[in-house]
Amino acid sequence: MPESILTRVVVVLYEPQDPVNIGATVRAMKNMGATDLRLVRPCEYTEYRLAGIAHGTADVIERIEHFETLDEALADCVKVAAFTARRRAAKRALTDARAAAPIIRSATQEGKVALLFGREDSGLPNDAMDRGHLVVTISTTEHSSLNLAQAVLLALYELHVAAADATRIIRPPKRDAPAALAADYELMFDDVEKALDAVQFFKTRHHDRIMRSIRSLAFRASPDTREIALTRAMAIEVLRTIDRIKRGLAS
Repeated sequence: MPESILTRVVVVLYEPQDPVNIGATVRAMKNMGATDLRLVRPCEYTEYRLAGIAHGTADVIERIEHFETLDEALADCVKVAAFTARRRAAKRALTDARAAAPIIRSATQEGKVALLFGREDSGLPNDAMDRGHLVVTISTTEHSSLNLAQAVLLALYELHVAAADATRIIRPPKRDAPAALAADYELMFDDVEKALDAVQFFKTRHHDRIMRSIRSLAFRASPDTREIALTRAMAIEVLRTIDRIKRGLAS
């Protein structure tokens, strides 16, 4: 897996209760470029089941580490971002995931950074929250309880964007046509004008204004040569159809 800021981020799940959430977390990590998942006293699961939930993630699954205590899981991290959906009695400074992303990104220059998430049913207990150097929330409506894997995905997404690490390149169309030339446009306008005239479209409309509107529409759309050829073919077929009908009526 290529080196990126996200490979320096460790996702830590504290006592996860559902293998599905572990698998979905693995998928989220693979999507966003994170490589290291640490589980503190997790539920029972098999790598086979995780692979069934998150296809194509064997490289992340085989790196999963188990820890008996949270302190062991966090020991080599220079910063810990603890995620919570609940406000606590203690006066902890809260920040949202988007604002926290540049802080976490900067900390990766010094070493590993942990994103810490709690149990599905109750989140992080206070003593686990105490390990957080910063406490992070994910902005929602008043219904603030997120699925565990969804929370991980949103946190990693904000980091992915903050790191300018959107590395997936969208492939161009298989048959990418070249840009249309001025001459191509004029041929199209000529064919469209002839087709409209053949169906008497200009009979009750101002000819020049209609054609100027069509030009304006085409220039805004900026069609390529393939699209212009398609438009010309439609106009020409209108003319041919009218001609066939006329010849049929005359015979």
